[in-house]
Amino acid sequence: MHSIESIISEVIEPKAMEVDRYGVYPRAAMDALGKAGLLGLLSAREVGGRGEGLRAASALVEQVGSACGSSGMVLCMHFCGAAVIEQNGPRDIREAIAAGRHVTTLALSEAGSRSHFWAPVSTALAVPDEDTVRLDADKSWATSAGQADSYVWSSKPVAAKGMSSLWLVPGNASGLSFPVAFDGMGLRGNSSSPIVARDVRVPRSAMLGKDGGGFDIMMSNVLPHFQVLGSSCYLGIMEAATRKAAAHVTKTRLLHTGQSLADLATIRAYLARMRMKTDMVRGLIRDTLDALESKREDAQMRVLEVKAAVGELAPEVTELGMRVCGGAAYRKEVGIDRHFRDASAVTVMSPTTDLLYDFIGKAMTGMQLFD
Repeated sequence: MHSIESIISEVIEPKAMEVDRYGVYPRAAMDALGKAGLLGLLSAREVGGRGEGLRAASALVEQVGSACGSSGMVLCMHFCGAAVIEQNGPRDIREAIAAGRHVTTLALSEAGSRSHFWAPVSTALAVPDEDTVRLDADKSWATSAGQADSYVWSSKPVAAKGMSSLWLVPGNASGLSFPVAFDGMGLRGNSSSPIVARDVRVPRSAMLGKDGGGFDIMMSNVLPHFQVLGSSCYLGIMEAATRKAAAHVTKTRLLHTGQSLADLATIRAYLARMRMKTDMVRGLIRDTLDALESKREDAQMRVLEVKAAVGELAPEVTELGMRVCGGAAYRKEVGIDRHFRDASAVTVMSPTTDLLYDFIGKAMTGMQLFD
């Protein structure tokens, strides 16, 4: 079994430039992680998984994200979907995830409700005289769209009260289409694109949890996993930019003075800011994990804060990396520009930074978070 270090050095890092330049989905990375049993990190031991928790997944996503942001985000979303399936899904899919044969993802955000991922406007209609349900939706963004083996899918409830119901939709389900190929500024390999569903039929047994119970699963399971793991991916990007910037200025010399760029006090100050802000994010992620594991009273606040913080600091740190490395940062082989572009996605991923600030303010003033 390959270690994560060997997978990163032999598979993920060598392909990172290709993934970014051509928008190639990191299939090789996911296959290697699957063969090593790491896609089943959150799967129970009884189905063949590692039986680990969110902390272990956070560390793995950070490592992968440091080598390739697209691979880190694909893995992040796989773990988010896998956590829901592990809690509510069928045993055969749980076993396939544990064995590394099944990649899943979330399909929650919709064109009609945008970053309000908890309030789908798409429908799930019971088909008369059949034990099936018809799904129709315009999903605005889903990582691994057209690539995943399944989607953890949201819709309005079939009959119950509540904001939503969740479904396990096969990736090859008839009626799914992907109208726009992803060609983004950053995270170019994560195949994040809209999904259109027209008369997609799934069995009633594909429901994850109870009809109308989707909101509770989103809040108790999806939100903490996404907030922590997404932040961990961006932490990896920040760490990579910080290390590369320090290495560049240490080895680059001004021949006419005999000094390295690191001999300049302004450069060292920029590096210090990068290091401090990266470590601030790492500290907040660890405290969020501590709060969740101990069920601390401020756990929900930490979950809201962690992605809001990385939403401000990841673009700032990677921009400093561009400034420190100067013209070299614009060369693809240095890698700083890739981290800079990857980090730019954090503020617009649902829940957006501005929306999280609103939630935090509501929590501070005793208001209802989700209307």
